[in-house]
Amino acid sequence: MKAPANQYKPDYAVPPGWALAERLEAHGVSQAEFARRCGRSPKLISQIIAGDAPIEPGAAIQFERALGVDAAIWLGMESDYRLHLEREAEKRRSAELGEWAARFPLGELVKRGAIPKPNSVEERVQRLLEFFGVGSAQAWETRQMRVAYRHSPSFQSDRYAMATWLRLGEIEADKMERSDYNESEFKRALAQIRTATANPTAETLQEAATLCRGAGVALTITKPLPKTALSGAARWLTPRKPAIHLSARHMSDDHLWFSLFHEAAHIVLHSKKAAYIREPGREITLDDAEADEWAADFLIPVPDWRRFVESGAFDAESARRFANEQRIAPGIVAGRLQYEGRVDWNRLNELKVKLRWAEEA
Repeated sequence: MKAPANQYKPDYAVPPGWALAERLEAHGVSQAEFARRCGRSPKLISQIIAGDAPIEPGAAIQFERALGVDAAIWLGMESDYRLHLEREAEKRRSAELGEWAARFPLGELVKRGAIPKPNSVEERVQRLLEFFGVGSAQAWETRQMRVAYRHSPSFQSDRYAMATWLRLGEIEADKMERSDYNESEFKRALAQIRTATANPTAETLQEAATLCRGAGVALTITKPLPKTALSGAARWLTPRKPAIHLSARHMSDDHLWFSLFHEAAHIVLHSKKAAYIREPGREITLDDAEADEWAADFLIPVPDWRRFVESGAFDAESARRFANEQRIAPGIVAGRLQYEGRVDWNRLNELKVKLRWAEEA
């Protein structure tokens, strides 16, 4: 995320009262006389000159009449001075937040071009706040507390790395133009994606993103960050804009497609107020169990799977033939057989497509 352009950040602060004092001296007017001319108290004029009180719009207009200096100039000096003071205070606060900023994977964000490289502790804090779109570290903490994760808070993943990964997906989702969510359209899109899994994975991923977007769902795929063990997430960015984030963590097509349909199940079946984070190795919640069942049955209908299982033919050729009948990727069949313990984890892996990130290809 780029910092705002055309910024004015002077490294000095000049109270507008200094200019006022110089002007009064040049005109040979005392502070008390000037106060009488403006209908203001001498105490206020003294405070303005000392920088302890601001020049308000009404006073600026009176200064304009009494001294012939445009009110906008007085207000502009006042605004620049107060902004500079606040920036200096922000720098002091940022220096105190260095420990907080150090908890985030800043190096990875720089490497991915998500933020410019910071050159100081203050810049690290500033870049992070801009990245998350919040005004302070406290606001970041408050926002995180409002995210109702459908899990216990004891994630295996580091919470700061997890929040960063989710934010990367959120930023990508926000860039997508899409209509409001339509459940019927989404289910139709999922049916098309299901049969498209038999095609080359890269092509299908592009098609899946387009189909989901047409139904009002943002589908993003973000490379996992260090200290994260996430497969995917589903959440509603607004009441009408759901998003699915995938990590392709296992780098095989069977995990990728099952994760997509698992997260889709959360969108279709569960609360809009929760964020659902899929992390392997964690205790399965009722919602996750329901999403697993929905995804499995959507990919392979129950009667068809029961018939295949009852045949007992779990060799590669039989699995491939069944996948062709279902018009799905063979890796999906292989992965399910492994997951249900019908074959060992080291069998049928030749049916799966191994994935690579574009920069590694």
